[in-house]
Amino acid sequence: MTTPLITSIPSVLSVSCLLVAVSLYLLKFKIFKSLGPALTCILFGMFLSNVGVMPTSHEVYKFMGSHVINLSIAVLLLSVDISGLLKLSKQPLAAMFFACVSVCVVTIISGLIFAPMIGEEGWKLAGMFVGTYTGGSSNLNAIGVGLEASDAIIAAANAADYVVYTPFIILIMAMASGLKNVAWFNKFWPHALTDEELTLKGGSDFLKSKEWSIQDIAWLIAIGFTVVGSASYLASFLPSGYVSTMRILFITTIAIACAQIKQVKALRGTSDLGLYLSLFYLSKIGLEIDLKEFFNSAPAIAIFCVVVMFGSFILHAFLCRVFKIKWQYVLVAMQAAIGSSSSASVLAVSAGWETLISVAIVLGVLGNAVGNYLGFGIAFLLKSLLGI
Repeated sequence: MTTPLITSIPSVLSVSCLLVAVSLYLLKFKIFKSLGPALTCILFGMFLSNVGVMPTSHEVYKFMGSHVINLSIAVLLLSVDISGLLKLSKQPLAAMFFACVSVCVVTIISGLIFAPMIGEEGWKLAGMFVGTYTGGSSNLNAIGVGLEASDAIIAAANAADYVVYTPFIILIMAMASGLKNVAWFNKFWPHALTDEELTLKGGSDFLKSKEWSIQDIAWLIAIGFTVVGSASYLASFLPSGYVSTMRILFITTIAIACAQIKQVKALRGTSDLGLYLSLFYLSKIGLEIDLKEFFNSAPAIAIFCVVVMFGSFILHAFLCRVFKIKWQYVLVAMQAAIGSSSSASVLAVSAGWETLISVAIVLGVLGNAVGNYLGFGIAFLLKSLLGI
């Protein structure tokens, strides 16, 4: 295996910062404005790691995937206005419900085909996919262990998920930034949130030039890290299986509570700083993508993963269109299910959907909470249907 050109911590940090800076700078050009900084970050990161400039695995990426994204979530939530959230309809919950239903239905149908091809552990793989595509990666591994799946099948499931998720998140990011400008789509799906509904009361002209103070930035980072630290401390008292989920829930609760304080409301730049921090997480996603991994995973498992992920998205979109759910909720809910609270909130902020940031996190936490139940349930149902 060829050693990447850049491997030291300072160098990897430098390139990561450049990726974020360049992605924001390129917004002045029409093509990159259409792509959005999130998608640009992912694509550039993927290019650098696959041509051998950057590593696909590094300790810096782990830091971005934990501490930086948690700080980003906390900072983003400091702009939440409770009065604005209370005006939201029940559609986000309906969209998340349809997302979970879609994943379960598609997995059962496709599982009847692919599970026998994969072998005696095919039904276990189905349960793992349901867990991760309604909750998160932690659900996949928890279900695998709970079903006593072999290390080989758990590794294969993680590899397939890792590779197939790449085009999915690119697709979702592209749709979030470009669908509102597609005439035929707006005729086909007229149900949408207005720009006013997507902007928080007293919004901050997202990503536009504005006056900032170093005190604003200093306080936002200080409060953000305090929120993350407090949430992590509280979550540490819980059983290990609940720590990750409850940490996000505690961050959400504490940050929103802080956001209602008058002095915090007066701080400028929450959305922009939150997006800036979240772009490091997205650059990490792009940098970790190894295109060769796709060819190393078992073909049947990879195809099964593709069918579950994209099939669920298609069925989810169909159900939401039938029930006239606004399309922004559809994308956020599906990203919360297939991805996580973190990626769903990043989707919302990168698209400029300020009112959906906290909604995305809540939906992700909800999916994570039900993921294990649905995963085990579908696994044993499929086992029964297959007569194993």
